[in-house]
Amino acid sequence: MTTIAPDLLQEQYIVDVNGNKTAVILSIELYEQMLEDIHDLAIVAERRSESSISLAEMKKRLSSNEPLSNLQR
Repeated sequence: MTTIAPDLLQEQYIVDVNGNKTAVILSIELYEQMLEDIHDLAIVAERRSESSISLAEMKKRLSSNEPLSNLQR
């Protein structure tokens, strides 16, 4: 996940006639970082049920000189 710079945290609110917050205005940079974080979290959730492998096994697979698409999960 990304770290948000303090200067990007200056959101602005749109309020209704009663002063209730109804919307928020964010900088494009903060909005894009938030979308990226949401995407990353969705991938983590999607892969939660996949089995894991050890670091040693991953190094072995990566050093086998086979295309990654040929490697088993």
